[in-house]
Amino acid sequence: MIHQSKGKIFLADERGLNQTAWFRSLNTFNFGNYTHPHKQPFGDIYVINDDSLDAGRSLRMTVEEFSYVILLPVMGAIAYKDSSGQEKLIAAGQVEILTTAKDETIEVSNPFDEGVVNFLQLWVKADIIRSTPGSYLQTYNVNKCPDRLIKVSPASLGTSALPFSVSIGKFNGRGETTYQVKDKKRGVFVLVIEGAFEVQGRLLHARDGLALWDTEEIEMESLSNDAIILAIELPLG
Repeated sequence: MIHQSKGKIFLADERGLNQTAWFRSLNTFNFGNYTHPHKQPFGDIYVINDDSLDAGRSLRMTVEEFSYVILLPVMGAIAYKDSSGQEKLIAAGQVEILTTAKDETIEVSNPFDEGVVNFLQLWVKADIIRSTPGSYLQTYNVNKCPDRLIKVSPASLGTSALPFSVSIGKFNGRGETTYQVKDKKRGVFVLVIEGAFEVQGRLLHARDGLALWDTEEIEMESLSNDAIILAIELPLG
């Protein structure tokens, strides 16, 4: 029997929109020109953006708080550059986690001559006292481990323990798993990347999000083939 834990659904159809002729950003939480009283951050995670960028274009952003930035390409690859001059190419099947200082500028580009790239970016508040600069690039293959979540974040970044964990998984139709929350005082935000899932008794479609708290485990069942889901466990502040 599923325990109906406390939660809040963030529907994909109700996300904010910031766009230009060559860029589109769909925002789960308040971001840029989008403000809504019911789209406040969940604990320490304050940005979840679903971004699409045209060929040859670049996007520059200023991170207003000391933060961890998580970049996860969904389609294609992106080039990343920070204000210190560090550059990386991140492709679908990889995730980049990095720290940024307050008011640091980062740049994300579409390195291709043709086609649109799609990527997710998640920003998590960092403790400036405990956090140290660092970056981590992880390659993963969800096809090798069907119907389970794979942890794609390290235990530490630089010399500091990472305060959150990121997991991703690909599921067959009716594939299911149970996510064990390490600490009931922490929260878990679930984002469906592709397909449909039932998560802790809630029906979620592609790019729907679900914030859950005050629970020790989360039951997930895929309702479609090749469904992909992401979960981030983090402090609630």
